[in-house]
Amino acid sequence: MVTAGDFRNGMTFDMDGDVYQIIEFQHVKPGKGAAFVRTKIRNVISGAVTDKTFNPTDKFPTAYIERREMQYLYQDGDLYYFMDNETYEQEPIDSHKLGDNFKFVKENMECKILSYKGNVFGVEPPTFVELEVAHTEPGVKGDTATNATKPATLETGAEIRVPLFINEGEMIRIDTRTGEYMERA
Repeated sequence: MVTAGDFRNGMTFDMDGDVYQIIEFQHVKPGKGAAFVRTKIRNVISGAVTDKTFNPTDKFPTAYIERREMQYLYQDGDLYYFMDNETYEQEPIDSHKLGDNFKFVKENMECKILSYKGNVFGVEPPTFVELEVAHTEPGVKGDTATNATKPATLETGAEIRVPLFINEGEMIRIDTRTGEYMERA
């Protein structure tokens, strides 16, 4: 059990049959009245974010999220297959459980599979990935006075903005959390 007064960022707890993760919290002690805890919480199953206030003495059971390292193998229709690195068992995961940042993942990459009580609810790709630029327009010489970017299509089909000096066939590093170009690989 965890009390609302002990909340910290990233902590998960069970409330009303749903699992929530704390994004932000703030202990508030007004001049008049009792103290309270103002939070921004995310439902880990649905992804919905809500603001909620708690009494610091409210108690909730702690929810343990299992994170397993698995290798992405292939896609078959709406199912994406992952292999457990220890048991070599394959697990199909429905496409609606994958986040928007999964577009940066290619076959044989390691991902973290998030589950609660055996039910998979999400997939975390690696924080940084190195991908090849499949298509981009050539940069125009002398057009580098500002921090200009151009669209580029990666080998996975994802589209991002890259600096003008990046050409087709180059390997680049991408931050999957923001979907932004980081550097040449």
